[in-house]
Amino acid sequence: MRRGRMFFLIFILVIVLSGGVKIYYDTNLFKVEKLEIATSKLDKDQSFTILQLTDIHNKQFGDNNKKLLDEIEQVDADVIVITGDLIDRKTDDLQFVLDFADKLAMINSNVYFVTGNHEWENPLRESFIQGLADKGIHLLDNQNRVIELEGISFQLVGVGDPSTNHDDMEPAMLGLNEEDVTIMLSHAPDLSRSKYPDAVDLVLSGHTHGGQIRLPIIGAVVAPGQGFFPKYDQGLFDLNKHQQLYIDSGLGTSVIDVRMFNQSQMTLITVKGVGK
Repeated sequence: MRRGRMFFLIFILVIVLSGGVKIYYDTNLFKVEKLEIATSKLDKDQSFTILQLTDIHNKQFGDNNKKLLDEIEQVDADVIVITGDLIDRKTDDLQFVLDFADKLAMINSNVYFVTGNHEWENPLRESFIQGLADKGIHLLDNQNRVIELEGISFQLVGVGDPSTNHDDMEPAMLGLNEEDVTIMLSHAPDLSRSKYPDAVDLVLSGHTHGGQIRLPIIGAVVAPGQGFFPKYDQGLFDLNKHQQLYIDSGLGTSVIDVRMFNQSQMTLITVKGVGK
């Protein structure tokens, strides 16, 4: 009887320790997820890469984010996009995140940012946004840009955070060509839309943290704006025959500094042509 109880206690201890190791690993060690998008708007030999960072929430990976910056430099994407919540609503010192932005802009001059709900809820918002601009990060709230690369171009659209009603689609879409590849940045996936504007091919979002805590088979437990067991938690979704939504589960955490079965990540997206 005593031996059985001892084995049971050891079993429970192993489960608890294993859970702790898993939480630490998923929360503090990041991975680079890879995604390939095919489009008929590019020739077969044409492609470009976008590195998506989202929901960092001022988290550090190594001293002064050295591990994260080293990996970003190694990935060497054509364009870097930050889809909101670079800071947390409680962030009261901007020096660390602005130093990170400065180093990011030195790695790649094509860095674009759209605001998330935590930016809008932070009282230092204006100083933060101005600080990003001073470091060379391009704010794309309710605006668009034509991105020119070697022998290829595409349209990048940004909207302010939909979850706090700062998105304005009309100026964001102004002057776009429906025949060109068009990628939209939107911190929160706007689930009220049955369809995005026709010109948009791919929407890149974050906000959900992939549920932050996931369960095997079941998936995300809860996500903001969707409640328990959300449908749009993380990954690639077909909105219709011509449009896709990709939700990155992000790098940081909110409320509690815990991720489980949901490792911190950034995503390298390769957009490849299949012929016009």
